[in-house]
Amino acid sequence: MNQRRVVFVVFEGFQSLDLTGPYEVFQQAGRLAGGYACEIVAPSPGLVHTGSGLPVHAGHGIATLSPEGVDTLVVAGGTGVYEARNDPRLTAWVAAAGAGARRVTSVCSGAFLLAAAGLLDGRRVTTHWARVDQLAREHPGVTVDGDPIFVRDGRVWTSAGVTAGMDLALALVEDDLGGDVALEVARRLVMYLRRPGSQSQFSVALWSAQPSTDPVRAAVSAIHADPGARHDIQELAAHAGLSPRHLQRRFTAELGVPPGSYVERVRVEAARRALAESDDPVEVIARRCGFGTAETLRRTFHRRVGVAPSDYRDRFHSIAKGGDL
Repeated sequence: MNQRRVVFVVFEGFQSLDLTGPYEVFQQAGRLAGGYACEIVAPSPGLVHTGSGLPVHAGHGIATLSPEGVDTLVVAGGTGVYEARNDPRLTAWVAAAGAGARRVTSVCSGAFLLAAAGLLDGRRVTTHWARVDQLAREHPGVTVDGDPIFVRDGRVWTSAGVTAGMDLALALVEDDLGGDVALEVARRLVMYLRRPGSQSQFSVALWSAQPSTDPVRAAVSAIHADPGARHDIQELAAHAGLSPRHLQRRFTAELGVPPGSYVERVRVEAARRALAESDDPVEVIARRCGFGTAETLRRTFHRRVGVAPSDYRDRFHSIAKGGDL
């Protein structure tokens, strides 16, 4: 098998996991099935320091490494990207490499360097949730979607922050070598096989306030354990060992939203995953995720997500399955 040349672009102040995470995915896939040759390029060869101070050796500098013949270009992010994007030599090299590459990708704020190189114009992309507004403001010709963990628009793939780069790399491996190889790589790296690009950066469990007492924690755990179960205030109060009125007050105080709103958010997240990852009819997903009817799911989806479930599936289901947008 001809080896695919994967070139990682780094610079002073890059995020170490933006490089090492995807690098390990490609290296594991290469050991299993062959087909990848990984290289690291920086503005100058030698030691490059990450944002945390970790030194990494770049085997190539842009002055000596040809931008031609790159199969997959991977641009790291990190706080140093804002200075790196103003380096005309680096942006010119990235533009030249990206123009001929089969795939152009970025991790986290690496999208800013791709944008500076003119490789994102007219594309739909994502980046770290904290940089979404800035990327959209500075590059109005780019459609920035801050919700998914990664986005594929033709040959351009962009991902959200840090560990999402590993999800992106695993999707690239699956696109190249198939699901069996991707599954084995995921097993070896103890990864979730397919955290689809459609999965939100804003998981309820990650981004909501956390319960501070055991009774409320018990109620929250019950919701996440089975989003489709009956979670009215009486049932949740039984899990918490509190009266319904007492739970309502404490739940809202600790999490910032009332129980009913929290349950709805968790159910919407579960429905989003099901729409992206399965072929089940909307009616089946609605019942399984606790909405009862497809119409209730549609109304809730419009209010929470801004699109109909069917439109959401059309937009993201092909990514989760490894196909094109």
